[in-house]
Amino acid sequence: MAHERTNTALLARLEKRILVWLAERLPGSVNSDHLTGLALLAMLMVGLSYALSSRYPIMLWWVVFWLTVNWFGDSLDGTVARVRQQQRPRYGYYIDHIFDAFGVIFVVGGLALSGHVTPLIGAALLVAYFLLSIEIYLATYAVGRFEMSFFGFGPTELRIVLAIGTVMLFHKPVVTLAGARLPLFDVGGIVATIALTATAVYATTKHARELYRAEPMPGRHHEGREDGEPRKHEGTKAFFRSKKISVSS
Repeated sequence: MAHERTNTALLARLEKRILVWLAERLPGSVNSDHLTGLALLAMLMVGLSYALSSRYPIMLWWVVFWLTVNWFGDSLDGTVARVRQQQRPRYGYYIDHIFDAFGVIFVVGGLALSGHVTPLIGAALLVAYFLLSIEIYLATYAVGRFEMSFFGFGPTELRIVLAIGTVMLFHKPVVTLAGARLPLFDVGGIVATIALTATAVYATTKHARELYRAEPMPGRHHEGREDGEPRKHEGTKAFFRSKKISVSS
């Protein structure tokens, strides 16, 4: 699947250098499929760790550990394929993103089971995430550009935010907002839902305008009169002529 990849995230340049360094030193017996599978397993373990954290708070540290493992597998799989010239564009694109979808379900599901997130807010967060994901995947096909980040935030930055929030659960699991005491991750879930939805609307508007300029409505640029004005009613008259209906100017 031929498309341009763009990543303008805050840590993108540093991350790229680190990933290339790791890929060049990774044992040849470890390939991109192994790393993709590791990334999915890590997301499952993140979800399980969250689910168990209500009874065993120490599991929150395992959340941070497995988020790091997920970064390693999910970020490195494509880099390894490119460094080794083993790209499989369609297979890699499909597997990577369908695994991401399952991974997010694991994480949000684990948060809901733990009680750190109200199920309704978790469901809203999933809807917003998948709305933005659908927009990104459609734009990749229609525009030919895969945008990995928006407003300086990409997957790596989001993992860092999630890890910081997880550590904060040890110290401040409940926050006060407008006089109401709410779970920290409920507030974070609401903010994330709004941000993801707003980003989806922004990206949709941006890409729709870009595609419309590339493919304007047929007939909008017909030859006009000598003074440059378009001929009035040409489209309407042609329609009625096809229906054998008389139309006067």
